[in-house]
Amino acid sequence: MSFLRGSRALMGSRALVGFRTLVGFRTLVGFRGDFRDFSKHFGGSSGDMVGFRPLEGSRGPLQRSYTEDSRFSSKRVRRMFVDFFQQNHQHRAVPSSPVRPRGDPSLLFVNAGMNQFKPLLLGSADPRSEMSSYRRVVNSQKCVRAGGKHNDLDDVGRDVYHHTFFEMLGNWSFGDYFKEEACAMAWSLLTEHYGMSADRLYVSYFAGDSSLGLPADEETRRIWLDIGVPMERVLPFGLKDNFWEMGDSGPCGPCTEIHYDHVGGRNAALLVNSGSAEVVEIWNLVFMQYNREVDHSLRPLPLQCVDTGMGLERLLSVLQRKHSNYDTDLFTPLLSAIQQVGAISTVSSCPPYGGRTGAADQRRVDMAYRVVADHVRTLAVCIADGVYPGMSGSELVLRRILRRALRFSVEVLQAPRGMLANLVPTVTELLGDAYPELHRERERIMEIISENEDQFLSSLQHGRRIINQTLQRNHQLFPAHVAWSLHCNLGFPLDLLDLMLEERGVQVDRSGLDLLRAEQEKRQAEVRLSGSELQLDVHSLASLQNEGVAHTDDGPKYLYHLENLRHVFPECSATVQTLFCGGSQVSEVSVGQRCVMVLDRTSFYAEQGGQSHDQGYLVRDGETDVLHPVEDVSVSGGFVLHQVTAAATLRPGDLVHLHLDQAKRLACMVKHTATHILNWALRCLLGAGVEQRGSHVTADRLRFDFSVKLQQLENLVLNVIAENQPVYSQEVPLELARTIPGLRTVDEVYPDPVRVVSVGVSVAELLDGRKDGRNSVELCCGTHVLRTGAIEDLVVVSEKQFVKGVSRIVAVTGPQATQARETGQVLAQDVECLSARFTACSPSSLQAAQRQAKEVGLLTDAVENSIVPQWQRRELQGTLRSLQRRSNTTLRKMEVKQAAEGALCILQRTGDRPVLVEAVDTECPSVLMKTVNQLSLRLPRSLVMLLAHQVHSGKVLCACQVPQGSVALSASEWAAAVCSHLNGAAGGSMLVAKGTGRSDDITAPLKWAEHFAWIRTQSSD
Repeated sequence: MSFLRGSRALMGSRALVGFRTLVGFRTLVGFRGDFRDFSKHFGGSSGDMVGFRPLEGSRGPLQRSYTEDSRFSSKRVRRMFVDFFQQNHQHRAVPSSPVRPRGDPSLLFVNAGMNQFKPLLLGSADPRSEMSSYRRVVNSQKCVRAGGKHNDLDDVGRDVYHHTFFEMLGNWSFGDYFKEEACAMAWSLLTEHYGMSADRLYVSYFAGDSSLGLPADEETRRIWLDIGVPMERVLPFGLKDNFWEMGDSGPCGPCTEIHYDHVGGRNAALLVNSGSAEVVEIWNLVFMQYNREVDHSLRPLPLQCVDTGMGLERLLSVLQRKHSNYDTDLFTPLLSAIQQVGAISTVSSCPPYGGRTGAADQRRVDMAYRVVADHVRTLAVCIADGVYPGMSGSELVLRRILRRALRFSVEVLQAPRGMLANLVPTVTELLGDAYPELHRERERIMEIISENEDQFLSSLQHGRRIINQTLQRNHQLFPAHVAWSLHCNLGFPLDLLDLMLEERGVQVDRSGLDLLRAEQEKRQAEVRLSGSELQLDVHSLASLQNEGVAHTDDGPKYLYHLENLRHVFPECSATVQTLFCGGSQVSEVSVGQRCVMVLDRTSFYAEQGGQSHDQGYLVRDGETDVLHPVEDVSVSGGFVLHQVTAAATLRPGDLVHLHLDQAKRLACMVKHTATHILNWALRCLLGAGVEQRGSHVTADRLRFDFSVKLQQLENLVLNVIAENQPVYSQEVPLELARTIPGLRTVDEVYPDPVRVVSVGVSVAELLDGRKDGRNSVELCCGTHVLRTGAIEDLVVVSEKQFVKGVSRIVAVTGPQATQARETGQVLAQDVECLSARFTACSPSSLQAAQRQAKEVGLLTDAVENSIVPQWQRRELQGTLRSLQRRSNTTLRKMEVKQAAEGALCILQRTGDRPVLVEAVDTECPSVLMKTVNQLSLRLPRSLVMLLAHQVHSGKVLCACQVPQGSVALSASEWAAAVCSHLNGAAGGSMLVAKGTGRSDDITAPLKWAEHFAWIRTQSSD
């Protein structure tokens, strides 16, 4: 079903991009040096068509006429693939899905062609949907491989084959054709239409695995031999290379791969799957014929499917006779555009791309070319599909990709600002025919890249100065505290820092960095458990007051404004009034010491009113490259306390400049304003009786406690967001504020004057009575967005009663809310599909009923644990509970029926025995125990034990029952002895017991169990 975890990419499929493996496939090329000389390395020349036959000799030509100048341009090769299956073999051409996964939280990005078809593969597609009618399908799928379990981002640019974005050509059969047709079509396309020489192709098949009871895929082997592949080119391989699985459970099966020999004219069988650059996999054909059960056993699938994958980039490198993906026409226009844009720089001219890697690429110019070319493709595709650079999940990965591209562009290529955005038109020209959304979203893509570039380049320049100054001190290892400061305060990805230091022959103090990370995690955990650790005791506060230290002016925390619809947070300058270490005032702190700093003014928000504290850093005046992290902020007695880890000596009287973590602050502002609107919506729907008991706002989500049941709020909130209403705030005398109509207050002590926050209506209009107060208006010291449109979206994802009469709701905003809606829609379709199947027919067998019950349970778990709209979760849970009751009733009836039939067969065969030990054929422990119960009813004085042997796994199920009052032998003792004999365990009571063990054969255990019971009963006599 679509909510299950797992995908080909996550399970290490070898079909992705046509690469041999997902991890460590840099060995596929392995060649270092100038790739312009690669043909010499492999014995070919640039003038001959080595390894290809003329297309004129091919059979079954495609109907469409191709007019590109290049014989095998990327556009032509992509179209040829789709047309071959669509026109010659009646496949339906299906568009690529967006790279943002829909309703699959197990993935950051779509990373395989099969992702969108998982409902079909798992049998969960809505029978009324268009997808349910798919039988033969072909497409080219946009895929992104970055972040998550298999992360090759750091390797992109170092070699000539890693990519973060790639295209997967694939054809599928859902219960239509199978192995013979799939192999024949693949061979025909490669040899007859793409013109590859058959004597350069090798195929692999699954050799079987005796330990799992899996036979060799002799059918596929025979198919290849019948096609005409020589026996010495049809090669067997094991599970690792030629058996594909979707996840820990689900559809799986053997696969066959087609490999290409770049050299030719030899027997290269020993190089297949050896990691050689000379023989590479180009196509993987997966035959899904089994289902991996939860107990890891394999069962044949009722619907056999074919799933194939061939990376376009790898295919082009073969067809265009290039041994570097970056020398194909998917990249050469981009590389030329980079050189042309880079040449505009007044610093120095940008040399052309040379294809070098490793030591031959001394200045890493060619590496920079590859990084920029790859990353701008990924950025364009992701942004067009609605994934923007951000602070979590796939958005955070995209932010890292953008910053890595900018760093190479500016640092290595010395390109002018805006180069990355100016490459977007070239990307849309290259990919827009296949993916038209790139044309539609071109301006938005360029705008988002430019905005993020401006933010990062200033941080990059600052960070470079800090790195240079640190390296001048001749450290053997780059100090961990500096690396951590760069990472936390300037947003430097640690892998980017590693790369910059690697160029200087320096490494980060990794152990020190791990220690700092662990310390931070420990502090955060402690703070979550005990509240803020940042407080001054009464004596310290009295000392400050006696010394005449002025209270901190925190007014600057509200001094932000909108510029071109973006919130801008100005820098704040302040003077250090005093420092505390270990609870005592000190005259200075040195490097590495953690201290509490009191300033005369601050722009940092101290945690209060339910809003999380700000983070960021400060610098001393004149030392802009020495960053002192601000890790926590609280307020005590009018003094704002900043917890700071000193990066250099700090003293009272120092002039410092404060810098917020703007992304965290803005996220908190969004959630805080959303909380106000949510409370207003509750009052609109339920009246003034709604009483807020508390709230908590962080950068991730908002939590809100209220004292009545949750009703439908989202539409009211979304209307306010869509209207993009202004948010006003103003300090007014407390008594005057209390006269505002509709003012919401909570049980708190308010300052006087007090801050009033109003949505949609100015505070002045409320005070003079020009408005009736039918809007959100509250007394609040928190920070808020200036327009409600910045919230973007809101979804309530949880509502629970945690004390009597008080419920708590949790909501998410922005992209998280949109993702929650998409996940909810997918789950709703799954539930509706399952419900329709329940209504259409009843299970015809116990096995079918068990599968149906398991399906309900899995879907129930998915609905419970996924982030979806809470109202939708409750509806789905109600439907699933009804389905579960129906399923359980059906299952119990079938189990009782099968147990009665089994008991009758045993009695007819054995008659009345004092000790009855028999084998039964069932995989269900419940049926086994019910059969024992039925026999004991008919033989009340007999000792009854049944064993069920699971032949495919070797597992043995055991169940037994003894007569009431049995002295000779208890059921628990009997089961424990037998299961121990089978290297297992058992448990139960004096009367009934059950357990499990393992055995290759059931005959001997049956005799042993009967003999044990006879010995015990006779000895008691």
